[in-house]
Amino acid sequence: MPKDPAGHLIPGRLSPTREVPAGIARPEYVGRAAPTPGAGGDRYTAEEIERIRAAGRIAAGAIDAAASAIRPGVTTDELDRIVHEYVVAHGAYPSTLGYRGYPKSSCTSVNEVICHGIPDDTVLDDGDLVNIDVTAYLDGYHGDLNHTFLVGRADEQAALLVERTREALARGIRAVAPGRQVNVIGRAIEAYAKRFGYGVVRDYTGHGVGRAFHTGLVIPHYDAPEFDTIMEPGMVFTIEPMLTLGAITWDVWDDDWTVVTRDRSLTAQFEHTLVVTERGAEILTLP
Repeated sequence: MPKDPAGHLIPGRLSPTREVPAGIARPEYVGRAAPTPGAGGDRYTAEEIERIRAAGRIAAGAIDAAASAIRPGVTTDELDRIVHEYVVAHGAYPSTLGYRGYPKSSCTSVNEVICHGIPDDTVLDDGDLVNIDVTAYLDGYHGDLNHTFLVGRADEQAALLVERTREALARGIRAVAPGRQVNVIGRAIEAYAKRFGYGVVRDYTGHGVGRAFHTGLVIPHYDAPEFDTIMEPGMVFTIEPMLTLGAITWDVWDDDWTVVTRDRSLTAQFEHTLVVTERGAEILTLP
């Protein structure tokens, strides 16, 4: 079991790369070191939004399928297998697979892992937290979301962190409105998180998504006036707050992906892809 004597995670062993049927279209970055810089902006037509929604629905279904298997004794690699098989069975490509060399079809971030945990032979224990992050690529568009789950019987502190991180996302979504700057999203999230003394991770943010997996649009989860892009109807992006029970400083493992809290405190995250509407926001990553 890849944990050290103190119970903190250490890298595990990876299974072979999972295959994607040849008939499923790949994003342009697969097989390349990095994606081609995106163009076309962050606003989408009604038809394009429906394509993002279709991709997002598959990603959401994959998370639900994996969530049904979460229990003590299950490996994060098994969760990734479920995600992979669900996504390809629905004719989509798992966007993380091959993105800048990432080796798996989802991210599974356990306990102190803030984000980008690579599924491996880590065995989930009673009381763990596990975040599953899935993006599906379908018909030229990506839909991206993640949820954090309790494994077995988590303690009250962990359960409240998960519940409040979900609520932080909801408050960020409610702050969305055309004509507002994107920084109001982070202001709403941070104001809520501070009520409980939680840390709000700053170096990993929400982003534009759609034609590209990640565009240059930054959606902060903290009060950051310098991010002053004006929200407009048709704009699509993710909101994905990451809250910790301790500090927000972090380390990254030698795999160049797995980001952990430096103090090894618990962390939780929730994410949806949404579109700005005339009256607020609509979530595009629902089953």
